[in-house]
Amino acid sequence: MVERVIAACDGAAKGNPGPAGWAYVVADSAAVPVRWESGALGHSTNNVGELTALQQLLASTDPAVPLEVRLDSTYTRDAVTKWLAGWKRNGWKTAAGKPVANQELIQRIDVLLTGRDVTFVYVPAHQVGGDPLNAVADKAASDAARTQQGAAGTAADLPEPDPQSATAAAARKPARAGAASGATRSSANGTAKSSGKSTGRTLAARFPGTCPCGRAYPKGATITKVGAGWGHPECAAAH
Repeated sequence: MVERVIAACDGAAKGNPGPAGWAYVVADSAAVPVRWESGALGHSTNNVGELTALQQLLASTDPAVPLEVRLDSTYTRDAVTKWLAGWKRNGWKTAAGKPVANQELIQRIDVLLTGRDVTFVYVPAHQVGGDPLNAVADKAASDAARTQQGAAGTAADLPEPDPQSATAAAARKPARAGAASGATRSSANGTAKSSGKSTGRTLAARFPGTCPCGRAYPKGATITKVGAGWGHPECAAAH
């Protein structure tokens, strides 16, 4: 019996859109890391980073071996497990009749998934005591986005995830904002323009968006000015 390979993949964009990257880490059946890889994407979005990470992971693993993919992107998970079949039936149009976003990437993933035994497992991001494989992939993708340089290695030189404080983790939503069928996350929040300096004022986001730190926030979340954009109050001081 062929043992299942466990892996995690993640994408990042510093600004969404902004400098972006992708990464994956492949482990054995006991979730012990074996190898990892990351890459830069130039100026792009979180969704492109997330999808590219999955594509690269699928392309780098044996299609004959069952694969468990851990990821913290509900958009990526739902795109390939819930929406893909309907998009194909509709000629790659959404239910609203609009072209599917990131169509070429999703089509390449569709080809790589054909005939394979792949299970997708959602894991919350940036959690104290969270999934360690996801934490490694997140760190590698963030580094690739920040430096715009790819990297690769083995268990001997895994990227070391940033420590998550209990206070910061409690303030974060456990999942990234999921997009509606056929739609990507929007960085717009419907707030008024400002000088880009933090005023300390907070408000409820009118739309989902992404903090300059690269993490998404959902509609209704409490946000404040972070640099030239809007994001998590706890990120304002650090920014």
